[in-house]
Amino acid sequence: MKLFWQKAEVQKFEHAKDFVEEYNIGKKDFILASKSTYEAYFTALGLEAHVEYKSKYGKGEPTDEMIDALLADFRKTDCDRIIAIGGGAVIDMAKILVLAGEYSAEEIFGRKVPLKRAKTLIAVPTTCGAGSEVSNVSIAEFTKLHTKMGLAVDEIYADRAVLIPELLTGLPYSFFATSAIDAFIHAIESYVSPKATLYTQMFSMKAMEMIMEGFRKIAKHGEAFRMNLLDDFLTASNLAGIAFGNAGTGAVHAMSYPLSGVYHVTHGEANYQFLTAVFAKYQELDPDGRIKELNSFLSNVLECDADLVYVEIGKLLDQIIARKPLHEYGMREEEIESFAKTVEETQQRLLNQSYVKLTWQQMAEIYKELY
Repeated sequence: MKLFWQKAEVQKFEHAKDFVEEYNIGKKDFILASKSTYEAYFTALGLEAHVEYKSKYGKGEPTDEMIDALLADFRKTDCDRIIAIGGGAVIDMAKILVLAGEYSAEEIFGRKVPLKRAKTLIAVPTTCGAGSEVSNVSIAEFTKLHTKMGLAVDEIYADRAVLIPELLTGLPYSFFATSAIDAFIHAIESYVSPKATLYTQMFSMKAMEMIMEGFRKIAKHGEAFRMNLLDDFLTASNLAGIAFGNAGTGAVHAMSYPLSGVYHVTHGEANYQFLTAVFAKYQELDPDGRIKELNSFLSNVLECDADLVYVEIGKLLDQIIARKPLHEYGMREEEIESFAKTVEETQQRLLNQSYVKLTWQQMAEIYKELY
């Protein structure tokens, strides 16, 4: 049994300039970046690399069509090294570039072709949520299916994960909040995963502790106080990424995918909608398993009774950014059953990693509660 695996070497630099100098970035490097971040921190450095902006391929989360267009551009170059500078969407797209062959996104994500690594990947996160820089997962929306699919294979791990807290200073508060909540979800879901081990749980626990303590400070001192905590949140996101890269995420992520796929709700915000409801359902169905240990740990962090942790988490997160009912995104009541059945049909990878494997009927109950 494999207990733990961490492929990417994790590094930290204070400034973008330090990173560029250390890596001697040049003509043989292909950079995929968030345009605003690149222009703010890298343009003035005069890099000679081949640079493409994620916005060239589309807005929002990656789709199969966006990845196919990126693959076409990359295959026209002779670059040896890929550098992804952005949030989870940028890094997830860049991961596919490391694979050999001339295959399409549909062939790759559908595991219809052999997956062999051919390039080096350096991942530089610019949000504090995805953890994609240390995971072997890439997520894309498949436009014809109106849902997301995940590819989880060791061939797409980054070789280096580079943390630069400076790059988070321009992150709007709403993106900061939802990405940090997403990191917390990575940590809490991986903690109760059937694949979790003592090793992965250590990373999950430290990430949860850092994020909850940071949120409590922001709730007390205001949104601007996050600028004092960017290093902490970026580190916590990385720790959570290591945890879920080994143990996986579960039903929270699975249930969020139709909401993102149909109504284009961003990944972190979509996950946030289901966090406390899914864990309350877990608590109802199996209160004496690993969730009992989790509740005890969280009660100490939040200074509350163990049976109130999800109520208190909900209250705290609502102070960070308000959660909305699903109908405000455009979801229709008649979609409750179809969303639940779609999750059961397309997200078995995640459902099998859940603390309790939920049926479509149980998921429909959660959708209805949140509607």
